[in-house]
Amino acid sequence: TMNLDKSLEGLPKLPVPPLQQTLDMYLKCMSHLIPEEQFKKTKAIVEKFGAPGGMGEFLQKKLVERSEHKANWVYDYWLEDMYLSNRLALPVNSSPVMVFPKQNFTSHSDTLRFAAHLISGVLEYKSLIDGRALPVDYARGQLAGTPLCMDQYNKVFTSYRLPGAKMDTLVAQKSTVMPEPEHIIVACKNQFFVLDVVINFRRLNEKDLYTQLERIRKMADIEEERLPPIGLLTSDDRTQWAEARSVLIKDSTNRDSLDMIERCLCLVCLDEPSGTELTDTNRALLMLHGGGMDKNGGNRWYDKPMQFVIGADGCCGVVCEHSPFEGIVLVQCSEYLLRYMRGSPSKLVRAASMSELPAPRRLRWKCSPDIQAFLTASADKLQRLVKNLDMNVNKFTGYGKEFIKKQKMSPDAYIQVALQFTFYRCHGRLVPTYESASIRRFQEGRVDNIRSSTPEALAFVKAMANRVAYIHFILSTSQVPTTEEMFCCYGPVVPNGYGACYNPQTDHIIFCLSSFRDSAETSSDLFVKTLEGCLKEMQDLCLKCNSESKPTDSTEKMAGNTKVMKNGSKS
Repeated sequence: TMNLDKSLEGLPKLPVPPLQQTLDMYLKCMSHLIPEEQFKKTKAIVEKFGAPGGMGEFLQKKLVERSEHKANWVYDYWLEDMYLSNRLALPVNSSPVMVFPKQNFTSHSDTLRFAAHLISGVLEYKSLIDGRALPVDYARGQLAGTPLCMDQYNKVFTSYRLPGAKMDTLVAQKSTVMPEPEHIIVACKNQFFVLDVVINFRRLNEKDLYTQLERIRKMADIEEERLPPIGLLTSDDRTQWAEARSVLIKDSTNRDSLDMIERCLCLVCLDEPSGTELTDTNRALLMLHGGGMDKNGGNRWYDKPMQFVIGADGCCGVVCEHSPFEGIVLVQCSEYLLRYMRGSPSKLVRAASMSELPAPRRLRWKCSPDIQAFLTASADKLQRLVKNLDMNVNKFTGYGKEFIKKQKMSPDAYIQVALQFTFYRCHGRLVPTYESASIRRFQEGRVDNIRSSTPEALAFVKAMANRVAYIHFILSTSQVPTTEEMFCCYGPVVPNGYGACYNPQTDHIIFCLSSFRDSAETSSDLFVKTLEGCLKEMQDLCLKCNSESKPTDSTEKMAGNTKVMKNGSKS
């Protein structure tokens, strides 16, 4: 297999699209979504912008120049606009989560055994990344076989999102000649502990990890040693957290604790039982926000890219800070870990333990009244976020990607049209829609936007739907397929919008729909119920088509739309 180093070498640079193509595409995407008068104004502005000798030509020239001396001309702009400048709190608004199958722990030792096994898998995966030994990802679908940029994997265990007053910074740990002892931060009962995973140049085995986790558990139980839940500050909006952090670092004890957290490989969060029924929807909610301050909301440090959550009640998964990498990296890492844990039996019994392991250390905090006030405000805001999130995880069992492929259609395009149909049925119009599409076949490529609410999609849903209602919405969508039994989900990106993450399997499709309760216009339950009906109607249309053995107008439109969406945006 090609390795990580080589993955950048042969990859082309991301091209700058010609100015006229960009302007035409923009108008095409807007024409059917806004009132005619508004579109006339938009068109006039675009024409002025694109006129010879105008602002458009001037800026296009600057972009072309930039692309000549940068590996990827859009990367920094995109990173700042999409993530670092965004002031919203990370939980729900930005950080996606992976929800693992429910685990059956019968005792604390079961939980810690699982945690030790998982940490061994994490260290194994990290050694593959460090040794440049991860197999290269390849594109699927129309561009099957094209190698993809692997740069994002290098950031999984080495990045940290530092809060700033106006903009955050994505900090990358640079490896030194003599690397410092590597450590993980373990969060337990809102306390943070340093777990060294390399001692005397030797990686801790599973038995040692278990011993250390047991010690941490006992230390966390000592009530008189407990410190305030400082992790809550990381759940606040970014400017507020930056302000709180600048107060924290005035004290040297706090500076040392922050330094240990900011340089760790990842977090392992040992959660208390949540006391709720662990349905798919509830596990998704608990992963997204920890259930707030009363549950496990303070047992987190949201600035770190990977937080592995292990609940005593079996609610497990990963919380991911999204700025260093895309969902596919989260999927690949999570799938590796689940396969590792299934395929390599726990080595707790056979391994010889290292004698006299130095005890893990609790991170200390000095809390001034100012910090206490920040904590109270952060806890209150997180509680409001918990109450506001409206989530519905639904397993549609009517059919899956196998049926769609038999219709000679792309499952992704088909599901995107189903989401458009659902939205139209609920609200009587289409809205600008974001579907993330990988551009990793280019150097340092992240994602671009497939604007799936196309004119063809509108023609199709109008032909299918007969009910009309009006309001304004945004739909943010993403396909995150998995081969292991787990699912990904995230919150809405705008106050009156939906987040729709879907995972198409052979005979079913998992939909994770999110919206906010304080928007009178949205309802995750209604959307999911309508979506089920729309998927059935689309199946009926396909079956009717098959029985008549000649395509109807509607399916031609739909097939046309599928083509536009895949060729126009992913090629």
